[in-house]
Amino acid sequence: MAFVITSPCQEEKAGECVEVCPVECIEEGKDQFYIDPDICIDCGACVAVCPVDAIVEEFDMTPDQEVYLKKAEEFFANR
Repeated sequence: MAFVITSPCQEEKAGECVEVCPVECIEEGKDQFYIDPDICIDCGACVAVCPVDAIVEEFDMTPDQEVYLKKAEEFFANR
C-alpha cells in the first residue's frame, strides 16, 4: 500500500511533504504533488506535516478519491 495525495493539494500545493519524505518519493506535478506508489514505504511522515490533510492511505480512499491514485501512477509511468 502507498499513500496518495488527493484534491486538497490542488488548491494548496504547500510542499512540506517533500521535505520530510525519507525515500524522496514525492514530486511536484503541474497541478499537485504526487507520491510514487512503487517507492513509498508507508512511513506516514508526509501525512503528519500536510497542512490541508490531502494525503490518505490507498486502502482508506473513497471511490471518488481513486482518481488521484491513477493520476500518480500515470505521472510516474514515464519516469
